[in-house]
Amino acid sequence: MQCIMHSIPASAVQPGGSAPTPVEPSVTSLDQSLASCPTFGSKSCILESSSISGPLTGSNSKDEPLVLKNKAPRWHEQLQCWCLNFKGRVTVASVKNFQLVAAPEPNPSVSQNDYDKVILQFGKVGKDMFTMDYRYPLSAFQAFAICLSSFDTKLACE
Repeated sequence: MQCIMHSIPASAVQPGGSAPTPVEPSVTSLDQSLASCPTFGSKSCILESSSISGPLTGSNSKDEPLVLKNKAPRWHEQLQCWCLNFKGRVTVASVKNFQLVAAPEPNPSVSQNDYDKVILQFGKVGKDMFTMDYRYPLSAFQAFAICLSSFDTKLACE
C-alpha cells in the first residue's frame, strides 16, 4: 500500500516539523460557492475544496507531500515466516494487517529511526474485529479512511 498525503508535507514527520492546520472557513465564500449551483444536489456544479475549507496555515508550496508505505516485514527464524511487530495490539494473523511508515526521502539530517516510526497500524484482533492506531500527522478521519480503503482490495482473501 502506498498513500500520498497531499495535504501533509513530508517535513511534518521530521523533528520540529508541523502539518498545516485549517483555519475557520469563510461563510461568505461557502454561500457564494453554493449560490452558483443550480440545485444543491446537482452534478453539474463542482465546488473547489479550497473554496469551502478555507486556507491552510503553515503549508509551503515547495514541500513534497508525505508518502506512506507499508513497513517491510522481518523474517522470524522460529516461526519461519515474515512478521511485523504490532507490540501486542494485533492478535490474529490476517492479510488485512498492515503498518504504514513515512517513505524515506534522501535527507542526511533525518535518522532511519524517524522513518521507522509507525504512523498508522491496522490489524485483526478477533472475528470481524479490528484495531487501528495512528499518530501525528494523520487525523482520525484520514487514518480511518486509509483503513477502510484496505478492505476494498482484500475482501475475498480470508
